[in-house]
This record gives sequence, structure tokens and C-alpha cells, in this order.
Amino acid sequence: MKNIIFAFKDDLPKYKQIYEQFKLLIEQGKLDANEQLPSIRELAHSLQVSRNTTLMAYEQLVAEGYIRGEGRKGFINELETLSFQETLSSHYKKPPESLNPILIDFRAGAVDQEHFPLKIWRRMSNQVLTLSESFQYGEPFGEVCLREQIATYLLQARGVKTDAHSIIIGSSTQQMLINLGHILKDDFLSIIVENPGYDGARESFKFHQFSFETLPVHETGADLLQLERMKSRLIYVTPSHHSPYGVSMPIQQRHTLIQWINKMKGYIIEDDYDSEFRYTQQPFPALASIDSARVIYLGNFSKSFLPGIRLSYMVLPQPLLNRYKKQFLNFESTTSILSQFTMAKFMESGEWNRHIKRMRLVYKQKMQHLVSEFKKQFDQNISIIGEQSGLYLLVKVYSERSEEWLIQQASLYGVKVYPTSIYFVNNNTDIPIIKLGFTNLSFEDIQLGVKLLKKAWS
Repeated sequence: MKNIIFAFKDDLPKYKQIYEQFKLLIEQGKLDANEQLPSIRELAHSLQVSRNTTLMAYEQLVAEGYIRGEGRKGFINELETLSFQETLSSHYKKPPESLNPILIDFRAGAVDQEHFPLKIWRRMSNQVLTLSESFQYGEPFGEVCLREQIATYLLQARGVKTDAHSIIIGSSTQQMLINLGHILKDDFLSIIVENPGYDGARESFKFHQFSFETLPVHETGADLLQLERMKSRLIYVTPSHHSPYGVSMPIQQRHTLIQWINKMKGYIIEDDYDSEFRYTQQPFPALASIDSARVIYLGNFSKSFLPGIRLSYMVLPQPLLNRYKKQFLNFESTTSILSQFTMAKFMESGEWNRHIKRMRLVYKQKMQHLVSEFKKQFDQNISIIGEQSGLYLLVKVYSERSEEWLIQQASLYGVKVYPTSIYFVNNNTDIPIIKLGFTNLSFEDIQLGVKLLKKAWS
């Protein structure tokens, strides 16, 4: 075989560049079918990389059908023998589907079914169906009874002073952001977003063709000093539980951000998701509790209660509220009137506060168990991010393996884990970081899942 020599670039893992080079040579017909490949050791020596790096490249080529192994030797496959599905898959750079059944799914966003108040929710839902109002379309901005309950809750739990009139009910955070973007785009051409940050928010802003400035966020918090060089007067942040790092913005930084936005005469969009679940101390007050005139507050019931309920809410400052209601007055509500009435009863009866207190303890115990199992199984090969709050954990894996490889390898052992590269504006992390939700897993599931990951990643 011809010598494979090329210059490595700095922005991609070396194993991936080797894989791409071989793939290109095979697809262009520059390597003959059934031609023998250099050994892992020979290729590593030729390219001045580790044997592990060449092994990873070969493994990916085998998985996608470009090469095959026969004994201890490797050979080029005939391109025509690749199935249409394999070709399509490799074109989009998707890992091959695992044939192994998923035993443990570390998906974030599910809820603990065992502790869900099913009987109470069902009883209240049945009561709601006896109301004549349940057989109508309802209010375009949400039912008043629910908005009143949310206003009471926000004052008690988050220190936000508002009233039912200032609250808008919607189906999801993304839907609220798309609607909000419609009334903001005439006055604001750009927006500051966190990097890394919630990709769903970025997609909502892209919908209205906002240009982006990025605020760097590290595992220790946001770099607010960078705000001084930015021109945008609109910023989207997740201060109570950063997405994805999970770090909370300290009170000093919150005041700094408020002072900056007042100077800029713009608005902060505060996404307060997961704020109920802080395990080491009481949650910090919301930004909207410090200055309601410059903060647009977003909250939802999907993470803390039930994803399928499709209930979110937004508190708007008065100037934006008037414009929003004028713009969307003739549009029907995007969320179920039955869910709204039931949640209003659930909150009014005190069940909501009882549920949050109960689940905070349940999820704290699960978080601690997950952290304990990782420390037991992986020792010094990982670091854990975000264990103080929230409904998922991040695990930084110190190895030459890529995020894609870690996820694919886990699936071969029946474990589904999730990427964090999607949260980065350039979809790139120096060291792979894996996201693991735990809310709908038992203690036994968590223990088994981590043991399987240990086998998969060893």
C-alpha cells in the first residue's frame, strides 16, 4: 500500500482526520478493493501518532463498512458492496445503529414515575371535566386562575413581584421565545447568547434572523467582563442552572448583569428552568426579583412536573406586555385548557409545593447516588460537573476517545447517553463531556448503568 502521509489540522481529533482521509481515498478509488491496509503499529509510526489513535480510526472505518478485518489483517472493501443505508449514514456522519437493546437510558427530561402524584392529578383532572369552562376555547394568554397561582408562587419561591395580567401562558420555552422574538426583532437586530448554552433558544432566535454575540461560560461561571465589548442590548441567560454546565450565577454577578442592562437600556431574557432543584443551599433570587423592568422571565412545568403537560409561562415588563397582547390578541392559546385548570387546582390546594419539596429530596438522593457510583467505578479518569443542582449530571471523560465514540460504545453495552457538543456554538469541546439524566431511573438502574459504562469505555 502507498504511504499515507498528510498534515494534521488543529481543529479536529487526529483519529477523525485519519478516518476522513482513508474514507476519501476509498470513495475516490485511490485505494484498490481488497488491498491490504498497513497494521495499526505501522500506520501509527508512519503518521507519528499513538496506536490508540489509529485503532479508533480503523474501528470507525470498520463500523461504516469501508474496511474489514480478516484475522490480524485489514483490507479495503469494494465500495459497491456498501448498502444504500450504510452509504447514506456515512454521508451524514451518523454512527451506526446499535442492535443491542437499550437497558439504561440516561435521558434528561423524564420524571420519576414512582413518585408522580398520579391519583391526585387524575382526581383533579376529573373534577375539571365537570366545569362548563372546560368545554370552551379559553383565554388567548392563559387562564386567569392559573396565572394568579403562578404569580403567588413566583413571589414565594423566586421573589418575583408580578400579577396575573403580566403573565403569558404557552406550551414550551421555545414557543414563547419564537413569539417573543416576533415583537423584539424590530428593535433588536442581535442578541447575546451563552456559549455553551441552550441550543433550543439559539434555534428560536435564528428563526427571526437575529445575529449572535456569545458570552463565554466556564464550569465556574460566566465571564461577564466580556459584556463591555459587546454591542447587543438583548441577552439570553440561564442564571439559576446554566445549560449545560449547571453552575448558578452568584448574587454579585446578578447585580452586575442588572447594572449593565440598565446602562444599555435593553432586556435580559431569564430562563429560570430547573430553579426548584438546588441541593446544597436555597436557590438564589431570580434576576426578575432584582429588576422587573428590564427582565423577561421564563419558567415551565415540564422539567419540574411533567414534560407532556406542555405548560410554560413568561412574565413581561409593561412596555413589551402591551405590544405582545396587541400582536397576539387574535391567536388561540397554544396549550390545553384542561391542563391549565388542573394545574391551577393543583397549586391552589398546596399539592404543587408538596410535590416540589418531595421531589427535591428524591432527586438529591439520586444525584448523590450517581456521583458516588461514578467516583467508585472511574476513579481519576473523569471529572463531574453540576452535582449541586438540576436534573442531570455532566461527566468529562479524560481519554483520546471522542464524544461520538463514547456514545456509540455505550450503546453497544445497552446504555444510552447524550452529547454536550450541541450546546457549543462551534459544536466542539476540547475534552468530551457526556450528559446523563437520572430522574426516571431507580438506584439499581443507576448502579447498573455506570457499571456498563465502565466496561464500555475501558
